[in-house]
Amino acid sequence: MRRLHSMAEVTPADWNRLNGSGFPFLRHEFLLALEQTGCVGGRSGWQPQNLLVEREGQPVGAMPLYLKQHSMGEFVFDFAWAEAYQRAGRRYYPKLVGAVPFTPVAGPRLLVADTADPAPITARLLHAACQQVDQAGLSSLHVLFPDEAGRRALSAAGLLLRKACQFRWHNAGYASFDDYLGAMSAAKRKKIRRERKRIAEQGIEVATLQGPALDPERWNEIYPLYASTFALRGREPYMTQAFFEQITRTMPEQLAVSLAHRQGRLIAAAILFTDGDTLYGRHWGADADYHSLHFELCYYQGIDYCIAHGLRAFDPGTQGEHKLARGFLPHYSWSAHYLAEPAFARAVADFLQREQPLVEYYAQQMTAHGPFRDQRPPTGE
Repeated sequence: MRRLHSMAEVTPADWNRLNGSGFPFLRHEFLLALEQTGCVGGRSGWQPQNLLVEREGQPVGAMPLYLKQHSMGEFVFDFAWAEAYQRAGRRYYPKLVGAVPFTPVAGPRLLVADTADPAPITARLLHAACQQVDQAGLSSLHVLFPDEAGRRALSAAGLLLRKACQFRWHNAGYASFDDYLGAMSAAKRKKIRRERKRIAEQGIEVATLQGPALDPERWNEIYPLYASTFALRGREPYMTQAFFEQITRTMPEQLAVSLAHRQGRLIAAAILFTDGDTLYGRHWGADADYHSLHFELCYYQGIDYCIAHGLRAFDPGTQGEHKLARGFLPHYSWSAHYLAEPAFARAVADFLQREQPLVEYYAQQMTAHGPFRDQRPPTGE
């Protein structure tokens, strides 16, 4: 077992071989760019502690892991747990987090080589992570947004599971956007068509560019729009412009940006990633408030992209009852938690047991108010 304090300590080929699905946010290139451009490491509060299991000198398992000094950029909210620790005179930070920084997207968190038996390797990874918590006197381990296989392994290892609700679009083999709208009620179809028409009425032109077309000059235009979304909240951007420029060079085939121009000037952008199966909407920004432009750039352009490229699903990001009317349905997401202090572990377990029925009720209510004539139950169990 090796602990990697930088992705530079393992070759891209060795790491990416473990990420067999091509999940963009766990590619060596993505994680290394976060480090090399100052998004993590240094004084960011995200210190890489990635685990690597080797057999006869060859990597057979890995786990993205970070030592955290705060809970920002995680999107699984445990601030109340931290406050409870503080009231009890205990330190909640630092803690260990198994996640992709700033990326609330479900995906693999326990990577295993195709040629290996996953059970003993995932058990070793989780044992090493929990052991680090105990030996270093940390409060806890949190594995955020694991995929289904990871969730099963985490539960088998005794971690506490927390259920949440996001929204996701599913491609039912639509031939076109109009074909997609045909599955909706008449009122919802009319609303969406009106929103899309408003874009043209404002003189806005929209197009989506693939990664290879995104040169540094483009990023000089796009990045201030991305940064403006954080400025509105009084925060610094999570990612630097250098980060986006670096991944454009190293993994351009998994990156796209939807752009909106008005009178020849770029006014808004939405940054997207894909793994060939799912589209992921990650970041958006605009220089002003334009009617319906957020819906067009962050949702409808992505749906158009999925239909055109035959992608199965579209994960547009966190939050969102407003996504429901645009065809994004409830989808359960998960996190898993190990708390070293038994009394706090019992308290959190009790809280999670009471929280889960509320999450499920919320998802069921959202589903009941969905836009489709044929309503579908929440997915992601």
